[in-house]
Amino acid sequence: MMFREQGSRHPQHPPKDLTAAPDPAPRPAGAGTGPLFLLATAACILALAATYYFFVRTTTGQYIDESALVEAVDFHGPTGKATTKFLDWLPAISLAIATVVVLFVTIMRRRWAAAGIAVVACVAANLASQIMKDWFPDRPFRGVQTLDLNSLPSGHTTLAASAAAAVFLVVSPRWRPLAGFLGGTFAVAAGVSTLINQWHRPADVLAAFLVVGMFTLPAGWLTLRTGNRWNVWDGYGEHWAASRWWVALSGLAGVVAAITGIVSLLQISADYDTQDTPTSYFWAGVSLIVITGYLFTVAGTLLFGLAARRRRSPGR
Repeated sequence: MMFREQGSRHPQHPPKDLTAAPDPAPRPAGAGTGPLFLLATAACILALAATYYFFVRTTTGQYIDESALVEAVDFHGPTGKATTKFLDWLPAISLAIATVVVLFVTIMRRRWAAAGIAVVACVAANLASQIMKDWFPDRPFRGVQTLDLNSLPSGHTTLAASAAAAVFLVVSPRWRPLAGFLGGTFAVAAGVSTLINQWHRPADVLAAFLVVGMFTLPAGWLTLRTGNRWNVWDGYGEHWAASRWWVALSGLAGVVAAITGIVSLLQISADYDTQDTPTSYFWAGVSLIVITGYLFTVAGTLLFGLAARRRRSPGR
């Protein structure tokens, strides 16, 4: 009776195969993606140098940049007043958003290392932006009537983008697609506002994005390496904030901006002899800002999503 009862009982777990290889250790977050982060950082540095050289040191670049700034006058009506208020409040808004999110995540989630890295990267980007303004020589005269004062990169855009980047660094992978879209939109709005208000040329905004990228990428790799316990996710779709739609919306905004830019350039080419381009250079400049901002958003979200460690399945 005892023998039959034991023989009829099915084991709850299959016997372990002692000859099988042990499960590999879980891949740490960021493992294998270091070269990608390094390459992306180098690309930002080279793009910053190219932006400065073309838009500041050449006649063609100066003309394109200055034309966009001059044509922005046509939009400095009710839109200009709204953007002025936005820019006046931008430093406070940026600091408030970054402070609230970083403090909440730090205190509630105990992500002390990530918070420290994010704050250092944010401060470093803003300091570098101000140093570059003083360090870069004034704009040389290339036959284009413009202020010779160097305004590259944009300080307001740097502040907005670096605050958004700090939030992006400290949130968990499932929240990064949403944080990337919202932060990218916030930074793009700040950049376009500085152009409408004639505070900065399009190249100044582009340079600000690149400066933030130079510091955010290395900081992001360090954050991934020091936060293996929480830099884990199940991939896109595990949470509404991790939906691929956030990446798709950023990509769609970039595509619309690219189409607008192409149309503007075609209009400029068609009216080249008459020089009758009321707002074509302005829209080309706006397109450049939007494309660059959302390109960083898409690329950053995909890169960090690739680098974050995938949660091991229960069956392993």
